[in-house]
Amino acid sequence: MASILVIDDEKSIRNTLKDILEYEKYTVDVAENGPAGLEMLEEKPYDVVLCDIKMPRMDGIEVLEKIREKESDTQVIMISGHGNIDTAVEAIKKGAYDFIEKPPDINRLLITIRNALDKSSLITETKVLKKKISKKYEIIGESQAIRKVRELIDRVAPTEARVLITGANGTGKELVAHQLHEKSNRAHGPFVEVNCAAIPSELIESELFGHEKGSFTSAYKQRKGKFEQAQGGTLFLDEIGDMSLPAQAKVLRALQENKITRVGSDKDIAVDVRVIAATNKDLMEEIRKNNFREDLYHRISVIIIHVPSLNERLEDIPLLAKHFSEMICGEYGMPVKEFSDDAIEELKKITWTGNVREFRNVVERLIILCGNTITGEDVKAYAHPIFK
Repeated sequence: MASILVIDDEKSIRNTLKDILEYEKYTVDVAENGPAGLEMLEEKPYDVVLCDIKMPRMDGIEVLEKIREKESDTQVIMISGHGNIDTAVEAIKKGAYDFIEKPPDINRLLITIRNALDKSSLITETKVLKKKISKKYEIIGESQAIRKVRELIDRVAPTEARVLITGANGTGKELVAHQLHEKSNRAHGPFVEVNCAAIPSELIESELFGHEKGSFTSAYKQRKGKFEQAQGGTLFLDEIGDMSLPAQAKVLRALQENKITRVGSDKDIAVDVRVIAATNKDLMEEIRKNNFREDLYHRISVIIIHVPSLNERLEDIPLLAKHFSEMICGEYGMPVKEFSDDAIEELKKITWTGNVREFRNVVERLIILCGNTITGEDVKAYAHPIFK
């Protein structure tokens, strides 16, 4: 049941609004002035506040400012018998959901409250989703190697420095990229990911820089590329070592001049993106083989963060096992399964060629096939895709 707080110095207005809203099945409290209303907001959260503007001691605009200072998600609807366009505009600028004149039209008031509640629910759902996303990209482990990675992320993230993330497949390079974005000053902007190894070489330029209508056979309409889509945010070039040399040349120009040109166009487009790249290849070796441009390497590798393999941080296995068990069991809607000490020891004996990605798959397999406590014998029986 949605809760509403009515702040108004006129007793008749307070009581009338309370009666109407309670009839509509809302939970309603009232306050006779701004300070009293703010005290009530301290004691418990409200979904919507109806606040008069002209009140003694503290006017409604002040009350609105105090609510917004606390970064509350409560939606505030201003009501006033002395309203004008300037007052309404000021209220909206300061964060009010809407402005309604007295005496309020009841139908409009109820619709406005319903819409405000919808917005409040949407904000709450978005926050929950963001928390889930953040947890998805959490870097798990307390080994010295992982601590060093986290320390580098904390130092580098607030800067605009370009970062090259190295490491074998499955080590979690994309987690590092997400963390760099989330802890940066660009966190409010988009995070756009491009898997350079998954896009055919003849399409990579169109994917990165976009194209104009008719620039090639299947270009039926104009399309923005990943650089433009990442405007104001972060562009993550995963597996950059697999990028074609012509595309590398254009990426180099984009990094040098902060401009790109769509395929089929001669018009420059200014872009403001932070580029983070990742690779599982030895780029110095690729440079020697003439597969990778040395000047591009120096552009993207201002900071290099190496993500260790799982075999280099076996002490993190207990934490990873617990983390993935909680995550996977949560997805399956089942009680969290525990790993016995001997199960952990057996997991540490395995050579993890697929690193954390392989480890997660093994944990999922064990959760599906084993009982509430996963034992060492379970690991021996099911840790490999082909069961003994």
